[in-house]
Amino acid sequence: MISLAAGVSPIADREARDGSGTDEIIGASLALRRVLRDVDVVSPTDSTVLIQGETGTGKELVARAIHDRSARRARSFVKLNCAAIPTGLLESELFGHERGAFTGAIRQKIGRFEVADGGTLFLDEIGELPLELQPKLLRILQEQEFERVGGQRTLRVDVRLIAATNRNLAGMVAEQLFRDDLFYRLNVFPIDVPPLRERREDIPALVEHFMRRFARQMNRRIEIIPRDTIAAMQQYAWPGNIRELANVVERSTILSPGPTLEISVAEFERPAARMSHAGARSDHPATLAELERAHILAVVEDANWRIAGPRGAAARLGMKRTTLHSLIKRVGIARPA
Repeated sequence: MISLAAGVSPIADREARDGSGTDEIIGASLALRRVLRDVDVVSPTDSTVLIQGETGTGKELVARAIHDRSARRARSFVKLNCAAIPTGLLESELFGHERGAFTGAIRQKIGRFEVADGGTLFLDEIGELPLELQPKLLRILQEQEFERVGGQRTLRVDVRLIAATNRNLAGMVAEQLFRDDLFYRLNVFPIDVPPLRERREDIPALVEHFMRRFARQMNRRIEIIPRDTIAAMQQYAWPGNIRELANVVERSTILSPGPTLEISVAEFERPAARMSHAGARSDHPATLAELERAHILAVVEDANWRIAGPRGAAARLGMKRTTLHSLIKRVGIARPA
C-alpha cells in the first residue's frame, strides 16, 4: 500500500516554498525538470513564449508559472482561448471595440490586450487564430500598438505574450494555414510540455495530489492507494493526459466508501485497447460515463456478480443494493450467460 506520506514531489515542495502559486506542477521526472528549467530561464525576460504540447498536459500551468516568476507577477495574468470564441467576435475580444462599431455594439468594450497592460496575456490554442487576424496580432507583438474595432485612436500597451497550441504550427505554415512571420515572432522561446506517457514516474505524485484535493472538497478521508493500482496506471497510455487522470481520480474518490482509493485496475490493464500504439494520440478519450461503467463492471465481476452482502459489489461501492441494481440497468451491464 502507498500512504499519503509517500511519493511527495520535490518539485511540488519547491513550488510551495517559493510562493509562486504553481504548486499544481507536480512531478520530479527528467522531462518535467527540463520544462521547469526552461521556465526559470525565460521568466525574468519579456520574451514571447510558445508552449507546445498535447491537450491536457498542463500548458496553462506552465504559462502561469512563467508569469508568477516574472517581474510582471504583481500585474494581471489574462487568458483567452482562441478556439472558444466565435471568429466574428475574436477581434473584439482581443482588441476591444468602440460603441457603434457593429450591430449590437451598444457600448465601448475593453479588449484583453488593454486588460493585460503591464502584465501577461496567455493565448491558448493560438493555432485556431483566423488568418485575417494574424497580421493584427503580429503588429501588436512588434510595435505594442493597435486600434479598437471601429476606433481611430492608436493605443499603446506593454504586454508580454505567451501562446500555446496542441497543433504543429510549422506544418501549418508549410500548408499556408498560419503566417510564417507570426510563427517566427511567436517561436522566440519554445517550450515543449511532454505527454503523461513520457513522464510515467510522476503518476504516483499526481494521483496523490488529486486525491488530496478531491477528498478535501468532498470532506472524505482517503489514506491508502493500492500499489497494484499505481502500477496499472503507470502502464496506461493516458491519451487525455493529466486532465484524464484527474477525472479518473475524482470519480474514484466519489466511489470510494472507505479509506482506500478504489480505482478499477481493469481500466488500465489494456492500453492498446484505448490506443493503436503507446505513442499514438487519441482525439476521443474515455468519457466519465464510460469510465463509470467500466469501474462498476470491474467491481461487480470482482465480487463474482454478488450484489448484496458485506462482500458484495454494493458494499464495495458504498451504495444500497437497490441503487446498484438501478445503476447496472442504466449503464447497460448484463451478466454473461
